Amino acid sequence: MSYVDGFVIAVPAANKQRFIDHARTADPLFVELGATRIVECWEDDVPAGQVTDFRRAVAAEEGESVVLSWIEWPDKETRDAAMAKMMDEQFIKNEPRMDPARNPMPFDGKRMIFGGFQPLVELG
Repeated sequence: MSYVDGFVIAVPAANKQRFIDHARTADPLFVELGATRIVECWEDDVPAGQVTDFRRAVAAEEGESVVLSWIEWPDKETRDAAMAKMMDEQFIKNEPRMDPARNPMPFDGKRMIFGGFQPLVELG
């Protein structure tokens, strides 16, 4: 069964195009390492909750938008191998798409929520 990495981040609304450019540069790397699909979603209808919500989850500030993203993998083994490679110092050193000077993150990565998930139900 497939495996999914999920992400929620707050991105300054003024950085929307920078975020798109960042994703278009970095996302193909995941595909090259085995991802089958990557989806980057900009907030459109993100209501405030009474107990919790997406904005509070990432401590979004005034002028920031919430982004929901996910990466689909054929299986957890492929994902784990890809992530191990992306953490390898030699790989990072030789991969310009991972160079913060060439492709800086247009958001505060410390407020990113992420995790790996095993799908339970898949339709479509």
